[in-house]
Amino acid sequence: MSGTLITAHLTQYALIEVAGEDAEKYLQGQLTCDVTKLPVGQSTLTANCDPKGKVVSLFRLIRVKETVFYLLMRKHFVENGLANLKKYAVFSKVTFTPIEKVWLVGVANDDTLYSDYFSVQYAPNRRIIIDTEQSNALGWAIELGDIGVAQEWDRLEIQDGIPVLAQQAFEFIPQALNLQHIEQAISFQKGCYIGQETVARAKYRGANKRAMYTLIGKTETMPTIGSELEMLLETNWRKTGSIISAVSMDGVLYVQAVLSNQLEASTQFRLPDDHTALCIQPLSYVLD
Repeated sequence: MSGTLITAHLTQYALIEVAGEDAEKYLQGQLTCDVTKLPVGQSTLTANCDPKGKVVSLFRLIRVKETVFYLLMRKHFVENGLANLKKYAVFSKVTFTPIEKVWLVGVANDDTLYSDYFSVQYAPNRRIIIDTEQSNALGWAIELGDIGVAQEWDRLEIQDGIPVLAQQAFEFIPQALNLQHIEQAISFQKGCYIGQETVARAKYRGANKRAMYTLIGKTETMPTIGSELEMLLETNWRKTGSIISAVSMDGVLYVQAVLSNQLEASTQFRLPDDHTALCIQPLSYVLD
């Protein structure tokens, strides 16, 4: 496998265990993915929406056993996201338990299987090690080399076109975050779930007019999450879109922004504050 070995301590994530004989059935009625088709040991990005189809939380769903799942969720989603997920759980045999003692380590560009730890591979060259015993996963990663910061992993996510959502937002439907193109994040064949009507209408009636893009530029400036970019239209710059995440490393700014899904790849963008030029980068999938 080509590329420089990267290991990162994923302190930006929390791990929640969902367990019980009704766990699969309950999650099936809450999430955009088809939970019934997720094999043990596999994972997929997925979303939990409100009744209007807007994303309340975005996370990686991991099937540990037939009746046990992990939710790998960014920490700022946990309070509201978990509350929304548990809203109807009183009627089902399912429990939601945050796992406090856990090491989460991201590894890129390494073929090792790491049989001593539970791990999930979700990209051709990336996997996450989940050490719920806090035994030696972090120490092992440090022995491989200088362990990267959480920001390094976010940069890889942005480059791969996986939405990061640096803060909670209730304004995007799943398709505006490209979830229809990522793994099994949205199923259009499964039965009803919260927000399903809006998600289906966006697909079959072309109701969605937005998509998520990756842009990069050379600057030390960090834009405000939720702020707009500027786009060149003929000879004028106009504000557009919404920045959902940004990482600055070694003088290079990596930005995720939700913009019109009708953009040309050559469209010119810049930051409003310092006018840093931003260029759209190719994604690992093709937008509709």
